[in-house]
Amino acid sequence: MGRVVMHNVVSVDGFIADADDEVGPLFDWYGNGDVEIGAGCTVSKTSAAYVQPMWADLGVLVIGRHLFDLTNGWEGSPPAGEHVVVVSHRPRPEGWHPEASYFFVDDVARAVAEAGELAGDRTVGVAAGDVGGQALALGLVDEVAMDVVPVVFGSGKRYFGPVDSQHLLEDPHVVIQGDRVLHLRYKVRR
Repeated sequence: MGRVVMHNVVSVDGFIADADDEVGPLFDWYGNGDVEIGAGCTVSKTSAAYVQPMWADLGVLVIGRHLFDLTNGWEGSPPAGEHVVVVSHRPRPEGWHPEASYFFVDDVARAVAEAGELAGDRTVGVAAGDVGGQALALGLVDEVAMDVVPVVFGSGKRYFGPVDSQHLLEDPHVVIQGDRVLHLRYKVRR
């Protein structure tokens, strides 16, 4: 299995959305450049050099049912990777994009394991928030990737969800200043 990377865009104060699930300016950097990276996004040359290889290496996304419902599962077409594993106690919606390579699993550990099988040697991306925090707490995350945007939300949906214990990360091994975004990657200390 490839690496498991918890990832999301995040405010400086650690939120991936406000209390109403609005992302405000968090995703503005996906449209502030000249380089097309797919999914209708144009970013700076610096951000493109970081994002393109990361997206190309991504085999599977692991997300929670809340994100699935908010995005309607991107209409059956993952924004990156070929497969999506949804952590949910509810089954796939009846009749929803039967051709889509989406799998519904009711346990975070099983979801990451299934994603690893689907990904092979490629990266498993775990969405930050409640599911990402649970995966981190279970010791299933190898790296934490944050695209930090210079905005303070004050409250909202936390990047690490309800993590209630300390987890040490190594010093960042990637620090890239984009246009209105700072790309950071940390290995999880074992």
